[in-house]
Amino acid sequence: MNPLNQFAFQIYPYIALAVLFIGSWARFDKSMYTWRTGSSQLLSDKGMRVGSNLFHIGILAILGGHLVGLLTPHALYEHFITAPQKQLMAMAVGGLFGAMCFVGISILLVRRLANPRVRATGTRGDALVLLLLFAQLVLGMISIVVSADHMDGGVMMQLGEWAQRIVTFRWGAADYIADVHWVYKAHVFLGMTLLLITPFTRLVHVWSIPLGYLWRPYQVVRRRQRPLRYGPRS
Repeated sequence: MNPLNQFAFQIYPYIALAVLFIGSWARFDKSMYTWRTGSSQLLSDKGMRVGSNLFHIGILAILGGHLVGLLTPHALYEHFITAPQKQLMAMAVGGLFGAMCFVGISILLVRRLANPRVRATGTRGDALVLLLLFAQLVLGMISIVVSADHMDGGVMMQLGEWAQRIVTFRWGAADYIADVHWVYKAHVFLGMTLLLITPFTRLVHVWSIPLGYLWRPYQVVRRRQRPLRYGPRS
């Protein structure tokens, strides 16, 4: 076993996850007021709404697909869908939301780098996060193209076994990813790196997804009554 492969895909994931959980807890405990998105919408609204909506819808769908696709054991769905069919579905859905996310993050990246007001009030960390997310998305889109060369679902099963062994603390996870295409390896490694830097960047706000808005009651708003005006008595 290549020692570098062993470190990158057996040991590094646990380092990244440990930093993610412990670092996020420490930041919330010690620097609660920095736990925010740092929105720059008030500085410039141009492209913000479209770019942000496309990016967030796309990225949330992609993350959900990765979690379900990688962490669901094959035995739970093999009677309903085959591995090649699952791969085809993943390529189609991932391509759709990946394209949506690509357009959104491109708008946000251009806005961040080209708008003088946004660039002046932002930090290098903000730009770095967007660039890393952009690179990760490009790798993911390339992996869809690479997947078209092997539609048997074998590589997808290997990646799934790797992820399931990592989350269940089983040794030998790196063996399943040792011989896959370099694009998949780069995509996985960069994904772990994004988890590693999350507690130190604005990415930490991912923990604060306002799911409560989905089932909160409607807010009752009453129209303001105009004061009655009385004219002079005749």
